[in-house]
Amino acid sequence: MTIAISLRLDDEALRALNQLEASGLSRSEAIRRAIIDSAAQLTRRKAIAQEVAALEADEADRQEMLEVAAIMETLRAPR
Repeated sequence: MTIAISLRLDDEALRALNQLEASGLSRSEAIRRAIIDSAAQLTRRKAIAQEVAALEADEADRQEMLEVAAIMETLRAPR
């Protein structure tokens, strides 16, 4: 199913659309891809934020990171 929509573009968005069209995409395809790519990026950011939160909440993982950092510090060349 497809629906038609209208939108107003500011100068920056219009320049970006022109750049996408110059790459060979139709105006409709450029807009569709931009919407889909933007939504996917938001999903990835949310997943990464959830993973970071889970790692920060994992006390065993945090302890291991501190241990590895301590080992790495002993291997550092003298200044």
